[in-house]
Amino acid sequence: MRTYGDGCPAAHALDLIGERWSLLIVRELVLGPKRFTDLRGGLGGASANVISQRLRDLEANGVVTKRTLPPPAASKVYELTEWGRELEPLIVRLIRWGARSADMPLDAPIGTDALILALRGLFIPAAAQGFDAAFELWVGDRPFVAELLDSQLLLAPGRPEHPHAVIRTDAETLKRLTLGGRSLDVSLHAGRITVQGDQAMAERFLGMFRLPEPAASSRLEEV
Repeated sequence: MRTYGDGCPAAHALDLIGERWSLLIVRELVLGPKRFTDLRGGLGGASANVISQRLRDLEANGVVTKRTLPPPAASKVYELTEWGRELEPLIVRLIRWGARSADMPLDAPIGTDALILALRGLFIPAAAQGFDAAFELWVGDRPFVAELLDSQLLLAPGRPEHPHAVIRTDAETLKRLTLGGRSLDVSLHAGRITVQGDQAMAERFLGMFRLPEPAASSRLEEV
């Protein structure tokens, strides 16, 4: 394993998770265990060999562990160790930091897990003031519970018991609705999203996420 050979804990942290794709593998495991094929689906730009090598490194470093699910599944899954889960707030903060880049590639594809974590990082608490609600959010074939209480957001895999609305869409449409300024009516008419229940509450929920102001550019303007 390559190392910076630097005594700073930050440098050592980069020794552990700084290889290309390593931190994105951690990102893909924040919301729960995954099979190797599921990891590949969320990391389309990485080859199977690269993902396998990074998983071996992360296992060796105590960030990721592997286990076999009980029957009838009996398949192997990867998941974060207790220490590895401590990286979640760092990833959410990194999402918000990266979103301030003027060069953020907003048109690039984004996976479901990455989008859910992005929404956690780009949630605007002030927009939820006085708004207590629960939503069942389906992104493709995966259900998530979205609950708002006292300007706090819980967004995680699962289904709420009594949702005010059930929202079904895909990751790209959800990204455009929450971060791209697309109108809910436009997506409804295009058949890219369905809302069962209180549509007005669903629309308000989708409007509670926003990209931060871009950081001031240090580039010299071209003459």
